[in-house]
Amino acid sequence: MIEVSNLRKEFGNFVAVDDISLNVNQGEVLGFLGPNGAGKSTTMKMITGFLAPTAGTIKVCGHDVAEDPIAAKTVIGYLPEGAPAYPDMKPLAFLNFIAEIRGFRGTDKQQRIDAAIDKTNLGSVIHKPIDTLSKGFKRRVGIAQAILHDPKVLVMDEPTDGLDPNQKHEVRELIRAMAQEKSIIISTHILEEVHAVCNRAIIIAQGRLLFNGTPVELETRSRYHNAVNMVLATAKPGETANALQSIANVSQVEMHTLPDGLVRYTLLPDSGKSIIKEASRYALEHGLDIKELGLEAGRLDEVFRTITTATGDQREALT
Repeated sequence: MIEVSNLRKEFGNFVAVDDISLNVNQGEVLGFLGPNGAGKSTTMKMITGFLAPTAGTIKVCGHDVAEDPIAAKTVIGYLPEGAPAYPDMKPLAFLNFIAEIRGFRGTDKQQRIDAAIDKTNLGSVIHKPIDTLSKGFKRRVGIAQAILHDPKVLVMDEPTDGLDPNQKHEVRELIRAMAQEKSIIISTHILEEVHAVCNRAIIIAQGRLLFNGTPVELETRSRYHNAVNMVLATAKPGETANALQSIANVSQVEMHTLPDGLVRYTLLPDSGKSIIKEASRYALEHGLDIKELGLEAGRLDEVFRTITTATGDQREALT
């Protein structure tokens, strides 16, 4: 439903997006990750037709965004960064305005507006000027206009930015509910969002695509993938760390003293190998006083830093 081929965007001598290609199918929620200035918003603006690419092609539901922009934009819902809206308008008037621009009239228009208000829980503020609303409610107004016409493709730039935990949960539930019948791209800097709603993720830095895969595949790149966490009561933390280092396929042991005097040991595996059985057996055989024992899938923040800060040969090895 979204086909991006060899996309490039230059601003003078600055290359903001450098040869990005990606596809998004129906039923996919794609998490678009990258540090500030990586080219995420620029890419999304090109996909939605707000910016013309320097090179490359974009098709949305078969419509070329450059050659047939109206047809492409008809099937796109777009939440821009910052959720801009007319500050002196009220949400109800704003959504009426958006609905009419989209070509809806009469009962159909009212039903779509009511549905958008209900899905985004805007009922309590629809008669208040947008300028007076909290950041979270402004964000929800932006989401409501993006989904009002029930688009096949949804492009959302930081959809949960400024929302409290309850509001984030509501928006994520909404995205999950819509995902089966749509193609959704979400730009986010909140890594927990990848697990919460995405079934695929890409990472870009300096305008280049560095990773494209599932959240699980992303986790397996972490040095903490299959790491074992042990919380122990021990009188000799250093000696215990050295002993744990002797377990087969343990490459490193990290130690952290907790406020209650217990010690957390993180056993990092060699090349992501499974070490949970060996670690459990060692603890049992040596009578370690285990208070907690857990297995890590991987740390997304660590993978993100590794991928986005790599240079030269390191970056080539990662991709």
